Amino acid sequence: MKIALAQTNPTVGDVSGNVRHILELAHRSSQIGADLVVFPELSVTGYPPLDLLDSGYFIDAVESALTWLEGRLPDGTAVLVGAPVRNESSTGKRLFNAAVLLENGASRRVLRKVLLPTYDVYDEYRYFESGPAAKPVEFRGMRLGIHTCEDMWNTDRSADFLMYDRDPIAELGERGVDAFINLSASPYSPTSSEKRADIIAGICARYEVPFLLVNQTGANTELVFEGDSRIYAADGRLVGCAPPFEESLLVWDSDTGEVRAVTEHGQPCEAGIPKRSRIRDMHRALVLGIRDYVEKTDAFPKAVIGLSGGIDSAVTAALAAEALGPERVVGITMPSVYSSEGSVTDSRELAENLGIEFHEIPIRPAVSAFEQMLRPVFSGTEPGVAEENIQARSRGVTLMALCNKFHHLLLTTGNKSELAMGYATLYGDMSGGLGVLSDVFKTDVYALARYINEQSDAPVIPESTIEKPPSAELRPDQTDQDSLPPYNVLDEVLRLYIEDRLDTDAICARTGHEQPFIRSILRTVDRNEYKRRQAPPGLRVSGKAFGAGRRLPIVMRFDREEVIRMSEEAHPVHD
Repeated sequence: MKIALAQTNPTVGDVSGNVRHILELAHRSSQIGADLVVFPELSVTGYPPLDLLDSGYFIDAVESALTWLEGRLPDGTAVLVGAPVRNESSTGKRLFNAAVLLENGASRRVLRKVLLPTYDVYDEYRYFESGPAAKPVEFRGMRLGIHTCEDMWNTDRSADFLMYDRDPIAELGERGVDAFINLSASPYSPTSSEKRADIIAGICARYEVPFLLVNQTGANTELVFEGDSRIYAADGRLVGCAPPFEESLLVWDSDTGEVRAVTEHGQPCEAGIPKRSRIRDMHRALVLGIRDYVEKTDAFPKAVIGLSGGIDSAVTAALAAEALGPERVVGITMPSVYSSEGSVTDSRELAENLGIEFHEIPIRPAVSAFEQMLRPVFSGTEPGVAEENIQARSRGVTLMALCNKFHHLLLTTGNKSELAMGYATLYGDMSGGLGVLSDVFKTDVYALARYINEQSDAPVIPESTIEKPPSAELRPDQTDQDSLPPYNVLDEVLRLYIEDRLDTDAICARTGHEQPFIRSILRTVDRNEYKRRQAPPGLRVSGKAFGAGRRLPIVMRFDREEVIRMSEEAHPVHD
């Protein structure tokens, strides 16, 4: 039997468009002899559909689409799609997250997801009821262990703690299967591929049968999906892998074990194991995230970027030009009295290298007008951050006026280090519709800049931009290190706190820094949650990003130092 894994890029909510694409790929797969075509989790609706699932009209549309698809499938080829299905019971949540097996002229089979992740960016228990015991499906002489995404993640027998009290893989494997098939919609992170590989290797070792996994690719709002669909032989060897971050078909012959890949446009491609690197993957994820945000919203002719001559705006512009084409990117430099000559010349050189539209709009008239307007109220006070931020907010107003006038999308350029520390201006440089670098630490921004230049025929980001000390240029001779620790030091601490979720003692032990220094950074991160809550959605390229996957209260009083004092008083050390 031939099974095709269809690594697709669905659009959330576009039920008719998604189903038409499923039908197209079913016919293409039929032409190469596929008996079964497997699509990702919730491939009919796109993932994640969020509160669209609360709409009865939306679920009606899904049911109609499945019926429409069922009657148009090519003879001899079945499809396995992900879709929400109604819970006909009088108790529990109204829906199941299901894999639905459709075949022209045959009865529909529904396989309900068992484990419902409700952590990080996942919130499935909000919408879905957990399915009954997982059972193999008989299909053309094979017993298939069909399951959905999270259902394979609770099977590590050596773990000290398991999140769920059920193991769908064991429920399937103990009944006997000829192959496991997993439908996934798992967002990209730098470690996601490795983690999946470890889990699947353990499953193959235990049950000695092949394992097929198909994952969604593309981006929906802040979530970027890499695909990375894979086929493992019964002995745990990885025998086929779809190209990451693009649509493709991966075809497996159960009789011969042969694997081949077909691109979105029908051309054969390598089905081997791609060489991966963290920065290259991050680059591809960000480009895909920008492209899909613009294309799927279908609302913005162009993207606008404020060019400061610095590294963040340069990398954002380069990514946008690659994602959308240079003809759809506009760069605006807005010098103030504190801007260096290099800021303007570097911005102009970058725009010329990228081939994007470029304008210079000095903000001095706007800043002067604001200062004059506020002078009666500010009288008798010392100039400070409020006056500095007038410049940033004048730039924000200018950029939003241009976007408002021409219906363009403003891309914000702030990085994860700055957002963590609140080193950004509300309604200034935080203004925009999509945060491109919101989940990229400053040190990785530099790595991206070097990677972009290495991949270009000639460097597109000026070397002077990469080499100059980072600065907001809101006062004379300002650099970021006036307010922040060196980024190589800061980013290590932030990564341990935000992504690895370590406490003060563990971070001190890992880095060798003193507790007061670490506490100061962590306290600053916590106090700036109110700013991050007002930031635009940011593309997620790590295991823990700001936004939906990191939910902290704005109004809170959690004082680490007070907790430490209480602990010391509760457990005094006696000589």
